[in-house]
Amino acid sequence: MQFLGHVVRFIISAIVLMIVGYIVPQFSVGGFWSALFLALVIAALGWIIEGIFGKRVTPFGRGIVGFLASAAVIWIAQFIVGNVEVTWLGAILAALVIGIIDLFIPVSTPYEAGREKHR
Repeated sequence: MQFLGHVVRFIISAIVLMIVGYIVPQFSVGGFWSALFLALVIAALGWIIEGIFGKRVTPFGRGIVGFLASAAVIWIAQFIVGNVEVTWLGAILAALVIGIIDLFIPVSTPYEAGREKHR
């Protein structure tokens, strides 16, 4: 069941990235498969940054540092994923829009949220 939750989360993330591509100037994603691969790369880069610098510096962290880390990860990911073009301004705007969308679409399942409370 946990695997299916991850698959659904990546599909939702890809859809969000495609929406952001339509909303944000200087941020374009070629299609669904590029958006899905971009979501995977962003998650992997976030995981690597968390392993090196800790949770507060990751794209999943809150505050200005997490926001800037999100923008940097989005900008770096364009060099890994094909059919994605992002400028620095586009990455900052995309991080802002993704953060706003994140307020309305939960990024973790209730099981994971409950598990994090007990850590």
